[in-house]
Amino acid sequence: MAYFTALRGYTAKRIEEIRSADLLVGIPCYNNEKTIAHVIQMVTHGLDKYYRDLRSVILIADGGSTDDTREAARDFQIKPWQEKIVSIYRGPAGKGTALRSVFESARALQSRACVVVDADLRSITSDWIHSLLDPVLSQGYQFVAPVYLRHKYDGTITNNIVYNLTRALYGRRIRQPIGGDFAFSKEVAKFYAEQDVWETDVARYGIDIWMTTTAITQSFKVCQSNLGVKIHDAKDPAQHLGPMFRQVVYILFSLMERFENYWKTVKGSEPVATFGPQNSIEPEPVSVDLEGLIEKFKVGYQHFSSLWKEIFCADCFGAIQSASELGARDFHLPTEIWIQILYELAATFHAWTRNRFKIIELVTPLYYARVASFVRETWDMNSEAAEKVVEEQALQFEEQKDYLLRVWDEKRRS
Repeated sequence: MAYFTALRGYTAKRIEEIRSADLLVGIPCYNNEKTIAHVIQMVTHGLDKYYRDLRSVILIADGGSTDDTREAARDFQIKPWQEKIVSIYRGPAGKGTALRSVFESARALQSRACVVVDADLRSITSDWIHSLLDPVLSQGYQFVAPVYLRHKYDGTITNNIVYNLTRALYGRRIRQPIGGDFAFSKEVAKFYAEQDVWETDVARYGIDIWMTTTAITQSFKVCQSNLGVKIHDAKDPAQHLGPMFRQVVYILFSLMERFENYWKTVKGSEPVATFGPQNSIEPEPVSVDLEGLIEKFKVGYQHFSSLWKEIFCADCFGAIQSASELGARDFHLPTEIWIQILYELAATFHAWTRNRFKIIELVTPLYYARVASFVRETWDMNSEAAEKVVEEQALQFEEQKDYLLRVWDEKRRS
């Protein structure tokens, strides 16, 4: 079934009644009854503290929660001069459709600026609203990405894949391309709403990286804002992040094909303007099962090594083979090998026309190996020192981009 809008009739009617709003805050949610009231509280306080003279709407875009998320959202009292809409979006399940409803609402309300925040945040403060909105309202920026203070093992997919690839491909140093909390202008909301991605995999599980990548490639004015510590429902990479790895990498590689003409001409990278003070406190620790990560890699090696030998160059496979013989104390998969693995995987994805999701699934154990290696390397570091390792790694991704350009075309030809 084709969905021409993510807004149900009653939501569209409420928006029509409100007519217009200066600011729209979207909160996509699904089964977040424990945290939704706190997030709404911080949003309503932030809007009141900084933007009381502007007309504001808070839109809770729910995916059909089976707990009491919507009831908790409805019951929470916001300021009387603010509007609140609690809606269930229409269309395929996923955050992307929730955000589509936000984009469409912003367009209908002619909002000057829009903020989106995740519903599972425990560390959001009222100041986040100002930090995200101010660059749009007073500095003329059109897309604001977040910068969080995160524990070194919170965000392993961002630290080892997404930040590096986004920076090397598109030339902008956006630290959290899949951060979840963004702000954007009227023009960007309208542009997003009009794109034809809402019944694709982007809407199901790649909306954040699509938004960031599109903002860059469409030459919108991009910046980022320091939000401080991010505390949410963090996950142990050994237990929970396999599916996320497969989904995010699939979308990253799909976007590489879509924007091939753009990234092939980009050399190096440049920083983007960053607003707000940077804190240096140590975030809440995230536990990692190092031995579990290594074990998952070794089991994967037993099952898929013959396929890996076909996909990857001799140097890569040799390093993978060597890592499979190491224990937790001295485990290592070199950064330069990890970069080649990702670049060759992207080129293989580009060359294959079928079973593309399967190829990413079969190399998931290599992601566990890379995270285990990163954990070993940074074991005795605090998060600030580990951040320097991430930055050095990102620079190596840029320096090896010629390798990507070569294998991208070679694998396609062969």
